[in-house]
Amino acid sequence: MSEKRVLILGIGNVLWADEGFGVRCVETLNQRYRFGENVKLMDGGTQGIYLVQHVQQADVLVVFDAIDYGLKPGTLKVVHDDDVPKFMGAKQMSLHQTGFQEVLAMSEFTGSYPSKLILIGCQPVELEDFGGSLRDIVKAQVDPALQIALDYLADFDVAPLSANEAPEALSPSELALKIYEEGRPSEEDACRLGDVRFMTTQEGNN
Repeated sequence: MSEKRVLILGIGNVLWADEGFGVRCVETLNQRYRFGENVKLMDGGTQGIYLVQHVQQADVLVVFDAIDYGLKPGTLKVVHDDDVPKFMGAKQMSLHQTGFQEVLAMSEFTGSYPSKLILIGCQPVELEDFGGSLRDIVKAQVDPALQIALDYLADFDVAPLSANEAPEALSPSELALKIYEEGRPSEEDACRLGDVRFMTTQEGNN
């Protein structure tokens, strides 16, 4: 039996606090482990429709994301297969307002759709903090989320190996969690509500 093609995808925007949960999960997985050639780790960020081609190529799709389930902040919730689109329908990923639900729908429409899906989501604490990082209780769920994914992948005979060398980054090094947090200005030194040039203009017009 041929090996299943696996896509491990983290989506979200690391610039908006807990919105970056999914990306931080796949980043951490990439730092710790190596996988066979049939497994692809990807920082999906906010690429929206551009993820369709990658989803089409996968037999097994693992998605990490921050999802508003209406639960206690920091709660992990796991969703499988046909239920995944239901929980991702309201999430917008790009300036073109393409949600991951549409990414899945387009893949299914073309007849190239993963046979197995799992969404590992975390209830956010804070999203409206531009330039912010994961809140502590959300960051604490990264390791448990990774373990859920690894246990799931074991059912498909996918087992990781420890990384023995520096990994190839999935995104610009400046956005890596440690560097991002260490370089973050204090709230007194940086506005986190938007571009102050336009805010000042808008206020002046009121």
